[in-house]
Amino acid sequence: MMPQLEFRRLGVRDYAITAEEMRTWTQTRTPDTTDEIWFLEHERVYTQGVSCRESVREGAPDIPLVKSDRGGQITYHGPGQLVAYLLLDLRRLGLGVRQLVRLIEASVIELLGQYGLTAVARPGAPGVYVDGEKIAALGLRVRSGCCYHGLSLNVDMDLEPFSRINPCGFAGLGVTSMKEHGLSVRVDVAVDALERIFEARLFGKKTNVG
Repeated sequence: MMPQLEFRRLGVRDYAITAEEMRTWTQTRTPDTTDEIWFLEHERVYTQGVSCRESVREGAPDIPLVKSDRGGQITYHGPGQLVAYLLLDLRRLGLGVRQLVRLIEASVIELLGQYGLTAVARPGAPGVYVDGEKIAALGLRVRSGCCYHGLSLNVDMDLEPFSRINPCGFAGLGVTSMKEHGLSVRVDVAVDALERIFEARLFGKKTNVG
C-alpha cells in the first residue's frame, strides 16, 4: 500500500526556486500521487500574494521582493521561521479550502499550546495570533483540486523586517514569535511537534523521507 503522506525536511531554501518546484510538482502529480508536506526555512525574502498591491517601505534594499502565486498579501520569510508547505489532494481528502485553513490554524494553536502558549485564530484574518499579534501566517494556492503553499510560524527569527510592511495587509498589526514569549525552541524541534500534529489531523499515520 502506498503511504498516504510523506514529510520532507529541506533545510534553508531560496523562495523562488522552492515555489517553482511546488508548482511543477503539483502540475505533474496524478490521482495516485502521495501527498507531501515540506518543512523548511527560507533565506530572507518578502513575498506578495496574487492580489497584493502593497510593497516594502524604504530601508530594506538587501531583502528581495518576490511575487508569489499564493493567496494573501505581503509577508516576510527568513531563517528561524518554520515554513510548512502542504501539497495535498483536497478532493481525495474530502477537504474544502476553508476546512483546510481551519485545520492548519488548529494545528499551530495545538503546537503552541504544547509549549504553554495560548493562541487563537481570527475570523476573516487567516493566521494565528498571540495577545493580538500575529505569530503564524497562511497562504494557499489550489489548482485542479490540489493545494500547495501553506504556513509560516515565527519560532526564533529577526522580526525587524516586518516593520517595513503591513503584515498580511493589516496596517499596524504587530508580529511576534515563540522566542518573544520566552520560548527557546529550535525550528527542527518545532517541526517534530508539528509533524505529529499534522499526521494525527490528516491521516493518523505518517511516512518520513528525506
